[in-house]
Amino acid sequence: MVGASLALALAAAGRRIVLIEGVSPDARAQQSFDERTTALGNASRRILEGLGVWSGVADHCGVIRAIHVSDAGRMAFARLDAREQGIEAFGFVVPNRLLGGALWEQIRANAAISVRMPATVAGVSTDPQGVTVTLTGEGQAPGMSVRARLAVAADGARSAVRRDAGIGATEADYGQIAIVANVASDAAHDGTAYERFTATGPLALVPLRDGSYTVVWARAPADAAATLEASDAEFLMLLQQHFGWRVGKFVRTGPRASYPLKLTRADAAVAERTVLIGNAAQSLHPVAGQGFNLALRDVAALAELLAEDGDPGAPERLERFANGRAADRRGVTRFTDGLIRLFGDSRLPVRVLRDAGLLLFDLLPPAKSALAQVSLGFGGRSPRLARGLPLR
Repeated sequence: MVGASLALALAAAGRRIVLIEGVSPDARAQQSFDERTTALGNASRRILEGLGVWSGVADHCGVIRAIHVSDAGRMAFARLDAREQGIEAFGFVVPNRLLGGALWEQIRANAAISVRMPATVAGVSTDPQGVTVTLTGEGQAPGMSVRARLAVAADGARSAVRRDAGIGATEADYGQIAIVANVASDAAHDGTAYERFTATGPLALVPLRDGSYTVVWARAPADAAATLEASDAEFLMLLQQHFGWRVGKFVRTGPRASYPLKLTRADAAVAERTVLIGNAAQSLHPVAGQGFNLALRDVAALAELLAEDGDPGAPERLERFANGRAADRRGVTRFTDGLIRLFGDSRLPVRVLRDAGLLLFDLLPPAKSALAQVSLGFGGRSPRLARGLPLR
């Protein structure tokens, strides 16, 4: 989703783009455009509007009008209401497959974007004048390569482009597996998204357009394996036990999927003729739903810089991108990682302070207003697309 978004943004900036994609966007094996959903903040919605994509998904989004945060087994909770902040919603929940379809509909119609698919990167080499990307895959001639002035790595946490650019990465395993499923309850939802911190990991419910919810449940590996193997009835019962009855009785579930949760951070944002965005730069825990929103701000900021005339891969331009995005990337990473460590600490003094913090937050309008602006970023200048402005 990140690479496709950037391709559209760069086309609007007047650049010629080669988009390298390993799997067709409508294939069942396409892991980016799968059955998961993504919660988009208001800044992300404005970016997608600027790319001409939002109109294709707006009518199919769940709307987050309130957020409820609780600590399982404790009395403390906090609630945010969009109306109190003077906004329509905190975010919009869109199925990844639908968003992928809308992105690729625009890509196929754009003459500035050349698509190589199916193709994967066999190797990347750079020099002061440009970058050469060697391709492999069905339909690609042996030794086929692309020559460009800039390579953008949007190829995930295991980025081959990052590796060939000589950029290292640190990885911290949270010791959790995320279980994802769509579930329905016997009560209509009111647009509230829930984040419940349990003893075994955070459990999120986000509202969908059809009145159901997407569940993202982080569990220890052994618990996750048992949860995946359980029958639908057993899974719903287990979910009810851990989440409670705030949304009524869970009555139906779709297929379950899973993926390991790790924090991955690249040692640098740029290298010679190379820049990292999305999970290639930082792969986050999904606890606050910030990963793709952060990546879209990467997209908007990079496209804005590349809309300026001149060499897109010039060192000073890449350094401007790295410096401009550093505060936001660092802030989001600390925020999500800090939540996991704070609510994962079972020591009594920490639990007491945590509950006091939740209660205090619930009573402080300025704190709520600050958190409501999280989609604008955690520092640095907000990109023009994120503010609803054109690139130029």
